[in-house]
Amino acid sequence: MTTAMSAAAPTLDAQRARSARTAVFVVFALAGLVFASWAARIADTKVALGLSAGELGATLLAASVGSVTGLPLAGRVCGHFGAARTVAAGAVLSLAGLLATGAVVDAHGSRFLVMVGLFLVGLGVGFWDVSMNLEGAAVERELGSSVMPHFHAAFSGGTVLSALVGAGMSAAHVPLLLHFGGAALISVAGAAWALPRFLPRGVEDTEEEAPEARERQRSAWLEPRTLLIGVVVLAAAFTEGTANDWLSVAFSEGHDLPTWAGVLGFATFLSFMTVGRLLGTRLLDEHGRVPVLRVSFGLAVLGSLLVVFGTDWLAFAGAAVWGVGAALGFPVGMSASADDPQRAAARMSVVATIGYVAFIGGPPLLGFLGDHTGVLHALLVVGALAILALSAVPAVREPAGRPAGAPRPTDPAAGSPLG
Repeated sequence: MTTAMSAAAPTLDAQRARSARTAVFVVFALAGLVFASWAARIADTKVALGLSAGELGATLLAASVGSVTGLPLAGRVCGHFGAARTVAAGAVLSLAGLLATGAVVDAHGSRFLVMVGLFLVGLGVGFWDVSMNLEGAAVERELGSSVMPHFHAAFSGGTVLSALVGAGMSAAHVPLLLHFGGAALISVAGAAWALPRFLPRGVEDTEEEAPEARERQRSAWLEPRTLLIGVVVLAAAFTEGTANDWLSVAFSEGHDLPTWAGVLGFATFLSFMTVGRLLGTRLLDEHGRVPVLRVSFGLAVLGSLLVVFGTDWLAFAGAAVWGVGAALGFPVGMSASADDPQRAAARMSVVATIGYVAFIGGPPLLGFLGDHTGVLHALLVVGALAILALSAVPAVREPAGRPAGAPRPTDPAAGSPLG
């Protein structure tokens, strides 16, 4: 964004900023609801279609390919049309794909058609994810405090509630289409309320940029810090995404538990990830991003080991520790990529794209290993990647002279108690 455009950006009062913050909470929560509606029925889908672990991994890959197709475009689309419209487009695609997937699974249809539905889900998620994170970063700057983990906690909270509902739906053998249809109705109603309350376009810092700014934007893939932040987000996404896709299956197959108990293991992970994100904001403001993420990745390693090698009850405890460890990597990486508001869209698209490589490589990798070692022992890959990520964690350090959450010196709202 040019200097002239920045100078013309509207000044927000405290009430308007808080309203936008609430709207972003709602949109993150809805994204979690939609995602977990599908994740909670993955084990049922595996049984309904008679899939092996490898076949399930290949099927889940379709959603990852859809996401990575949308992610590189999301920042530019958001710059043209604004965050609210981009979130709306992503929601329409995601819900259409979710309903189509449910209909095919209920009819015991073709796995190829399920993959088409999941591709649409992933494509919509790509647009939805980047645009809501860009809006969240803009709100975070306006408030002058580290609220991005709270937004991701709203996502986690949505997944927890949705996973618990999904456990009940699975236990009652409710058809997927009926389950997903309810989730779609809630999502449409919530989005209709929240999206009009997003920040004005000028405050979002996602306006279409001048030609010289667009030229700089194309070089984001060449920035070492941006790429290292992407590595951190990739490890965080793999740590979180592996649990999302495979934890319920690992509990039911590896620990010989019923599918509904596997979903409860998944819900345990999500619940403690939500707690970690709610408590993590203060830790980030007090201690900084780097030491907090080092501890987080260490907890993820410990939790995954407890799930793999522990008894049934220790596995549930491990899911809780794993959830806390997975809580902060993704939101902190998103905030770090948006430290410079003028480059936020370009850098966040790069970081999100790198991160979603985990969702492309994760399902087939875990499926391949699951066919040879069992799904439970395949989860050991999580610990290995988390250890590798520790070397890249310093890249997320706050800009010199500005601690996490500090307001911008030029921010009209700086010093105002908006939070």
